[in-house]
Amino acid sequence: MERSRRSRRTFLTAISGSALVALASTWASTETWALTGEPAPGGKAVGEELVTLLEETSARLTVQATEQRQHTVGLIDALLTTVTDLIEGGRYNRRVKLRLHALAANLAQTVGWHRFDLGLHAEASQYWIAGLHSAHTGSDRDMGAALLGDLAYQASWRDDPRTAAGILERALSGTRHPTARSLLQLRLARALAAQGERRATIRALTAAEHLLDISSGEPVPAWCVWMSSADVAVDSGQALHDLGDTRRAHHLIREGQQLLPPSRAKTHGVFLTYQARSHLDLHEPERAAAAALEALQVAQRIGAPRCVDLVRELVPSFKAYPGAQGVGELLDQVAA
Repeated sequence: MERSRRSRRTFLTAISGSALVALASTWASTETWALTGEPAPGGKAVGEELVTLLEETSARLTVQATEQRQHTVGLIDALLTTVTDLIEGGRYNRRVKLRLHALAANLAQTVGWHRFDLGLHAEASQYWIAGLHSAHTGSDRDMGAALLGDLAYQASWRDDPRTAAGILERALSGTRHPTARSLLQLRLARALAAQGERRATIRALTAAEHLLDISSGEPVPAWCVWMSSADVAVDSGQALHDLGDTRRAHHLIREGQQLLPPSRAKTHGVFLTYQARSHLDLHEPERAAAAALEALQVAQRIGAPRCVDLVRELVPSFKAYPGAQGVGELLDQVAA
């Protein structure tokens, strides 16, 4: 586990935790940033029909089932390049400019997650920061909060929960939709729990659950439309696990797994690793091995190396149960 944590830290060297928090503070305290990449006076005209085509193409690519998205990474990369080229070299009106920046922010978020899942953390953060600039240029506060939330998730992943909490506290000030705020509060709870801050963790978990139940007259932002009670249950369980409440954590994680729709395969794989860890903490190696083996198979099928790494982190704990049913098979598959 410790070696894995150290290796995660080495991936993200492009920007420090303090710089990320400072970036989040700047975003939270300013309404607009100076526009960059103004339309080139002699650039080729970019019309609304072209932008509509790009938006529709992006939407079709990003809503593919998780297992199929691994085949479209190059297409989404190319689409983002096309959009940024149009922003930098095209000629367009204000409405088209806002749509192009919104599209660039959404695509940058997706590309960043591709890089994150592949363990390319410096690249992921660079895409998310670029997306943050596009979202701010387009006056999309919700999308800006989403990208800060992704940077915070990454900070938690690389075992820097203090940075994650600092980013999330700023992000929460910039979005008003209750579902968006619920997701950010849930991530904040995970960061606080990792620091052992029980009271603040419970407060954030309570807020996340309450906000998810609030009706809003506005549509849920696309970046968090998947947010559900399954996420609240599992991440609440993980937070309580970090605080030492193992049995309650195990119950919530199992409950969340049952609520999760089949279409969210990557999340299912991640949740299975949480379930496996909770079984290990309860000294139930057979159940832990079954959950970990399923998580490994899901991760390999959908092409998610990050989820494979989560299973590998459990290997030292499984080695304490060499004779338990399923442990040998799991260790063989991890080593293959």
